[in-house]
Amino acid sequence: MHLVSAAVGPYKSIDAAAPVKIEDTVTVLVGMNESGKTVFLEGLHKSDDVLGLASFNHIDDYPRKNLNKYEKRHVERPETVTKLTYRLTDNEVAAANRALHTSLTKGFTFAINHRYDNTRWVDISTDESPVLAHVASAPNLSVEFRDLLNQASSLREIPTKAASLSLTDADKACLDSMNKRISNAENPRWANVVAHELWQWLSGRVPRFMYFGDYEVLPSKMNLAELAAAAEQAKSNPSALTAEHRGILALLNMANISIDAFANPGGLEPLISRIEAVSINLTDQIMEFWKQNEDLQVKIDIRSDPTDRPPFNNGSNLYIRIANNRHRGVTTPFKQRSRGFIWFFSFLVWFDSVQNQLAADKAAQRPLILLLDEPGLSLHALAQDDFLKYIDKLGQKHQVIYSTHSPFMIHSDRLHEVRLVEDRDKVGTIISDNVSWTDERTIFPLQAALGWTIAQNLFISERNLLVEGAAELVYLQTISALLEEQGRIFLRENIRIVPAGGLDKVATFIALLGANKLKIAVFHDHRGIPEQRLLDLMREKMIAREAVLDASQFRDLSNIGVSGTPTDTEDLFEPSVYLNLFNRAYAKQLAGLKITVADLPPGERIVERLERHIADKALKLRPSGGFNHYLPATAFARDPSGVNQDTLKRFEALFDAVNALF
Repeated sequence: MHLVSAAVGPYKSIDAAAPVKIEDTVTVLVGMNESGKTVFLEGLHKSDDVLGLASFNHIDDYPRKNLNKYEKRHVERPETVTKLTYRLTDNEVAAANRALHTSLTKGFTFAINHRYDNTRWVDISTDESPVLAHVASAPNLSVEFRDLLNQASSLREIPTKAASLSLTDADKACLDSMNKRISNAENPRWANVVAHELWQWLSGRVPRFMYFGDYEVLPSKMNLAELAAAAEQAKSNPSALTAEHRGILALLNMANISIDAFANPGGLEPLISRIEAVSINLTDQIMEFWKQNEDLQVKIDIRSDPTDRPPFNNGSNLYIRIANNRHRGVTTPFKQRSRGFIWFFSFLVWFDSVQNQLAADKAAQRPLILLLDEPGLSLHALAQDDFLKYIDKLGQKHQVIYSTHSPFMIHSDRLHEVRLVEDRDKVGTIISDNVSWTDERTIFPLQAALGWTIAQNLFISERNLLVEGAAELVYLQTISALLEEQGRIFLRENIRIVPAGGLDKVATFIALLGANKLKIAVFHDHRGIPEQRLLDLMREKMIAREAVLDASQFRDLSNIGVSGTPTDTEDLFEPSVYLNLFNRAYAKQLAGLKITVADLPPGERIVERLERHIADKALKLRPSGGFNHYLPATAFARDPSGVNQDTLKRFEALFDAVNALF
């Protein structure tokens, strides 16, 4: 089950709730300091805290400017603070249908609304007809009662309508069972009885939230007597345990040591052995992703020090120190290490402890959604890249939502994961996946992340033709040179061809670079339907409609400029010409085989036809299957001979159109 949408608000700086799309793996909240990133994460956390410690308090959490007005209705009409929408996996849909005899469709979603009084109401809908049909299939029912079940649309209408029938014993037993199901859905009352039963099935599978921020970091040392006293007080007052107390308890939990063990006779040696085992395990976990200094080692010790200041002079203390083997094993207190290392280490301890607690409580084994507030904030840029790998690993098992304002904590090739957070005057915090924001400070981390990628790969000029990939770059450059040699229309030299790495990134380039007053045109493959992201950018006036060209506009020489059938750049070549390029590029793998147009299945796009043929004939051109579209392009660049006049005319028309745009 995945969280697919979250609407938070009114809550603190968020005046009005708006749905925020959540990715199945990793979602990144990007914004300035004080923009509301932490507020959004806190709202999710308080909705269903995995540790049961966080909850909503309208005095602290409701937007202060409207608090007095809201308090008058809080008791009788508590307001919804978060609406969380979840989507079932295909396996969960199949399991629910088997268990409840429902007919949920793939991608089934439902929502949970959390209120300020920490109650919730579930927005879930399902058709009761399949369940009634299953009930009607029971043996020995009378024809009249069976017909009633088949014609009804809800379970609740059955008892009333059945009152006028002459029921058999089997009918009465079935009706009694149905009345019991209806009674179970009365507190609170559910209009749809099957929806209630579905919720009972789902409620133990809904993910919970684990929040980790800066205040949960571990201390360098902790007095165990003080920790034991705080743990005892926490039985009646959970607030007696500070974040540092909970962190050390988590560390002890990893070592399978209870706080009471320190009071038992028998010495500390068994406990120290377990602590050392945890030290080794933690060192191994950290070094898998911490590449800044691989000579560090975690040292955890338990000893007393009567000369220390209170409370550390009272009995045993637990010490966390870090040894640097690069400097002959010199150790320093944990809190004297870098902030980035402290955060990473503390998170590993906290996360491992939560997982162990959940594993011990089978009733609590629901999925986790990890909420990380500014992870890696104090890390070097390359260390942040290492930490991104760790987040990706977490995302393989858990949904992860984290906040950042660092460009190095953003995958420049996965900008679809980014949600921009901005605190607008008189509006409050707004969260969106729309990168065409007016506040350049908000999108700066995205521009920096994208700029880092651009700086490593290409140069952006004042006039830019955005294409999807490197293959298009090669084709256009090579044919432009051919046309120039022949004294025909070619692409002007002051127009830079920019491969964006896919159509989704083309849209991002437009939104981010257009703000820098660069002139941009687009040439993209045509799927046969309008590209919604490009349409959105046209509607928002980020790019002119006439500056977006697709390959199909230049395929039919008798109808230049009109979009038609699905067309890739490769379809501007004659099919036989492109297959010649393909055969040259993969001559070694084909081992003498020559693929011809007659060999291909029917279709509009030469690349798609060729890929189907490769799959049908089980041709192994590369381990991942299919073929690399860039290789025929490089074969063409090495030897551009064999291009017929119709192909040149198509590209000439394209260059004429592009030149006119600039």
